[in-house]
Amino acid sequence: MRSLGELIEMAKRGRKKNLVVVGAEDEEAVKAALMAKREGLVDRIFLVGKLEKLRSYENLTDAELVDSTDESDASEKGVKLVSSKRADVLVKGLVKTSTLLKAVLNKEWGLRGAGLLTHLAAIEVPALDRIVFVSDGGIVIRPSLEEKVKLINNAVEVLHKLGYELPKVALICAVETVNPAMPETVEAAIIAKMNQRGEIKNCIVDGPLGLDNALSPRAAEVKGVRSPVAGCADLLIVPDIHSGNFLGKSAIYLANGRIAGMVIGAKAPIVLVSRADTAESKLLSIAMACSASEG
Repeated sequence: MRSLGELIEMAKRGRKKNLVVVGAEDEEAVKAALMAKREGLVDRIFLVGKLEKLRSYENLTDAELVDSTDESDASEKGVKLVSSKRADVLVKGLVKTSTLLKAVLNKEWGLRGAGLLTHLAAIEVPALDRIVFVSDGGIVIRPSLEEKVKLINNAVEVLHKLGYELPKVALICAVETVNPAMPETVEAAIIAKMNQRGEIKNCIVDGPLGLDNALSPRAAEVKGVRSPVAGCADLLIVPDIHSGNFLGKSAIYLANGRIAGMVIGAKAPIVLVSRADTAESKLLSIAMACSASEG
């Protein structure tokens, strides 16, 4: 993929999905949902929030309004719409992430999957000739070695649905050599070896790699890093939530880029981006989630 706009075209080719916005007091999220409807990505839209606010919106003839008393109530009602198969994709609006995820993980009526919930971002910047995916800048605070393997497996499953036959995965560290004083580099080398032995499948993994030589063929050549991943990574696995968060936001605010993001590993995709993101960014995230949704 060379542009996030391709996500919209990809989603158009699939079945139209039903969408639920939890905390629909978020006007940008509602705007994005209506844009997705106009683009032909979405069939039904459910807006969950306080009716007084929802009724103040214009042009809501295409949406079904669901009243809620507070964030917890909105999250429960939104999640139940998905778990009951009335909706396919969950979109976070004006609710706390922790509140929404608590509902998602409810054992009785939630969307808990068999594995780990992780966040996947897709980043487009003018300096690169391709889209780069990043995990995890939104959910897993400081992933262990085992959790990094789950980050990879979750993300690779989505990338396959987006058309990547054999994604190239880079484990990002401050340096590209193993240093026992930097545990992240040791874990990266172990995970790369696991991939070589077939314990992590359907992708090519290497690490440790610096951000520069994971993305830039020239940087990899200058530093003498020889790898099938160096200079052409599709997916960056970062060592902690801080570095992933910084990477995504710096793409927008420092590099004039665009970003889409969602939570994966549940029974349905969950659009989860910053409250400060524009309707365009949220539309791209909806398109990404629709493309990754089953059916």
